[in-house]
Amino acid sequence: MRGFLIFFYVLFLSSISFGQQQAPNVLFIAVDDLNDWTGYLGGHPQSLTPNMDRLAAQSVIFTDSHCAASVCNPSRAALMSGYRPTTTGITGNGDRLRDFPKTAEAKMLNEWFQENGYYTISRGKIFHSPTDEKEHWSEWAPMSGNYGKPAHKKEGYEYSGIPTEVYSGNLNWGGTTSTREETPDYQTAEWAVDQLENNNFGNQPFFMAVGLFRPHLPWFVPQEYFDKFPLESIQLPAVKANDLADISHKPSREYKIVKEYGLEKAAVQAYLANIHYMDDCLGVLLDGLEKSAHQENTIIVLWGDHGWHLGEKQRYKKFTLWDRATKQPLLISVPQNTNNGKKCTELVSLLDLYPTLTELCSLPQNPDNEGISIVPLLEKPQQATERAVVTSLKGGSTIRYRDWRYILYNDGREELYNVKADPHEYDNLLFKQASLYSRERSVLRKQLLSLIGQDQDI
Repeated sequence: MRGFLIFFYVLFLSSISFGQQQAPNVLFIAVDDLNDWTGYLGGHPQSLTPNMDRLAAQSVIFTDSHCAASVCNPSRAALMSGYRPTTTGITGNGDRLRDFPKTAEAKMLNEWFQENGYYTISRGKIFHSPTDEKEHWSEWAPMSGNYGKPAHKKEGYEYSGIPTEVYSGNLNWGGTTSTREETPDYQTAEWAVDQLENNNFGNQPFFMAVGLFRPHLPWFVPQEYFDKFPLESIQLPAVKANDLADISHKPSREYKIVKEYGLEKAAVQAYLANIHYMDDCLGVLLDGLEKSAHQENTIIVLWGDHGWHLGEKQRYKKFTLWDRATKQPLLISVPQNTNNGKKCTELVSLLDLYPTLTELCSLPQNPDNEGISIVPLLEKPQQATERAVVTSLKGGSTIRYRDWRYILYNDGREELYNVKADPHEYDNLLFKQASLYSRERSVLRKQLLSLIGQDQDI
């Protein structure tokens, strides 16, 4: 069956306008800290993302895509290397990519394309630090611009309105006096458009990686974006008061502080404003591609590195093994794909992008990849599969399989959710009903341990 699908897809690719003799380009767009608060995913009813929605209409939409780690560095390291965090040992933001034996000499996705005839070019955050791996591109460009800071700050308080003596971390926000044109993401988008207009790749196909930094903290963007979301009209996500009663977790520090100072709506407003700003910058890039000579010959991939909490599960930020932190946007647009605009509800992982892109571009497969190509899902988005996806943190791992999420922490704590019946993951089925779900627990635990390379149970 797999051989038939590959054969069918080769025929499918040959019908694309760039033909068999001309290799496709790849526009690889990363967005930082973006959850499903987009128009096409419907994660928040007030989110304004017309440009992402436009791209979605031209793409296969993966509605159940998950990161390999809900932390920037290990998520990006996994995607670019093709290895799970549990394989490499890269589980935190302080871990350096090349300091680990498995990744010391590994061929990152951009290197694989470069060694197979592509001109590779990058600007913005692709790896955890924008300067990481800069020597491994045909061309690497530094970021420029400044987001600015809000014009007024009350003495003794952060821009968000939290007293500095209480909190001085990066959960901070406010509208700035900067113009959009002065900001880094806008300048990164314009840089990419300039590359496309001037055809700076010669006769080679290109792999262009563009990293958009917002909505990463702090949420400082021009005031005009905050003005689009009047504070009094903000709708808050659902938060269950006793959500943590059946698990061994406490509300996060940020959650307690935001709640104490009544800033829940202000935080949501800031996140929506930063998403809308990012979407405007994305629009500049998409407009530039459409006006260039490359549109009909360019595969577009847009991905977020992980999800984000806005009060759900009584926390802000990421760093968890629940859906809110593991789930992120993924769009893949292949020119002339008759399935563009359709949704694929099957589970996929960002780890799958490495083998998917090499297959789409007819490059040799990297045998070390631990992901699975999702080319068959681009050809037939509605097909049912038995795929499972794993997300890992320093403290444990989780598996999503069919309608289930199972979490196993390193200290032995466990959680089990039926995400179809309980999409907010409110009810840990192993709290008082463990005996009723012993089979599901056993199957998922065994599958998870196998996938993370742990032969013996813990």
